[in-house]
Amino acid sequence: MTDTVRDATISCKDLVRIYSSEGVEVQALQGLNLFVDNGEFVAIVGESGSGKSTLLGILSGLDSPTAGSATVAGRRLGSLSRQQKTDYLRSGVGFVWQQTGRNLLPYLDTAENVAVPLLLAGASAEDRGRRVSELLDLLEISHVAHRRPADMSGGELQRVAIAIALANSPSVLLADEPTGELDESTSAEVLESMRSVNRELGITTLIVTHDATVSEHVGRTVQIRDGRTSSEVLRTSQSGSFIDQQVAAESFTVIDSLGRLQLPAEYVRDLELRDRVRLSLEDDHVGVYPGTSGAHRGAPHPGRHSKSADESAPAESAAEDSSTEGDTA
Repeated sequence: MTDTVRDATISCKDLVRIYSSEGVEVQALQGLNLFVDNGEFVAIVGESGSGKSTLLGILSGLDSPTAGSATVAGRRLGSLSRQQKTDYLRSGVGFVWQQTGRNLLPYLDTAENVAVPLLLAGASAEDRGRRVSELLDLLEISHVAHRRPADMSGGELQRVAIAIALANSPSVLLADEPTGELDESTSAEVLESMRSVNRELGITTLIVTHDATVSEHVGRTVQIRDGRTSSEVLRTSQSGSFIDQQVAAESFTVIDSLGRLQLPAEYVRDLELRDRVRLSLEDDHVGVYPGTSGAHRGAPHPGRHSKSADESAPAESAAEDSSTEGDTA
């Protein structure tokens, strides 16, 4: 493991989360690995039940892993004392809920809502006023400073929620479906606000969503499937403004420390991969072929180093998983 990985602002290593209810166990996370560097803006995407909300719950400090480790901004979350967890929730991490009304106190106006975390942290009235003004200006919501939640739009509410999450200058900003209750146009405005915060403050930002369009606004998208990271898309801006920029996107499949990876479902379907596959080690790549006779289309050529997946990988690897999941090699 490189120094960059060890120094990642968010570091999840072999993360497992098992829920038990009435004698039934559900494994929401199955050895998930994730590393997010300082200042990155990352979207976590996946279908319902994939484990993305469980991951966010652990990173927010509201849940604990069954096994593995999660470290955020130097804090190993599973070993925090009660006081350390309180400090982490108060100033280490900022959180934005999907439900707009859940982020604000309805009987306070915007400025008062943003000041609440500062008040709880013991900031002076002068410091509170200065910080509130800075955040409202940054998020372009100074015009709603004295409005209560009932008098604001959904987009304004979410931008106020971001300001509240940033009040105590956390190391990480987490957001759970922050545009889930917004229309397309308003969603774009909120996402641009989060981009501005990420760019101006350099805060590491992680969004969890099932909306694929959200990923188009971030630099990196990580897909979770069956409790593990399965693929990533990296985006780099070539030129232009946020609206007119040209973006280059490159897709990767994630491989973990045990050599496991998940093949895209369409690859598995189109090549009719099931039960077991054959692997061929070439000079610069590994070939994956249907586990049929050599006469099958695409089978490895004689003389190349090849094995069936169940021969060439340890029992814990995805080769064994392929017999149950059907899309992992």
